[in-house]
Amino acid sequence: MRVPHKSVVLVVDGRKSLFFQNQGDADQLNLQLVSGQEHADLPDREQKRDAQGRKTSSTGIGGDDTSETDFHQQEEDRFAADTAEELRRRALSGEFEQLIVVAAPKTLGELRKHYHKEVETRLLGELAKDLTGHSVPDIEKILLSN
Repeated sequence: MRVPHKSVVLVVDGRKSLFFQNQGDADQLNLQLVSGQEHADLPDREQKRDAQGRKTSSTGIGGDDTSETDFHQQEEDRFAADTAEELRRRALSGEFEQLIVVAAPKTLGELRKHYHKEVETRLLGELAKDLTGHSVPDIEKILLSN
């Protein structure tokens, strides 16, 4: 993937966002961290994703309650929406002209729902990969190979 000089690279998942700027050129990346944010830890809750729904009363209105609320996913979706808002703010204030988004697949899907038109006009590319735990040299290598 071509990452032009001075373009911003956002590396994000549902819990962490890292804003980089390429101080190198498109062939020799030099990503420098501009800012980062990490989601506050959620309280530990047992996620019974494989548990069957419970039966409600057999009299009156009712039935199977098979939907489980996934609070962690809701928080990750909220974090993605907040990150999209941060992108909007930065785009409107002229902090970047070119943007590449590298995001975990679910996070990328959620981000796309919230992109502002100014962000979309600056978007050069997207990569559906979770790279938030990778080193900067690894991120640079993966970007260059895609």
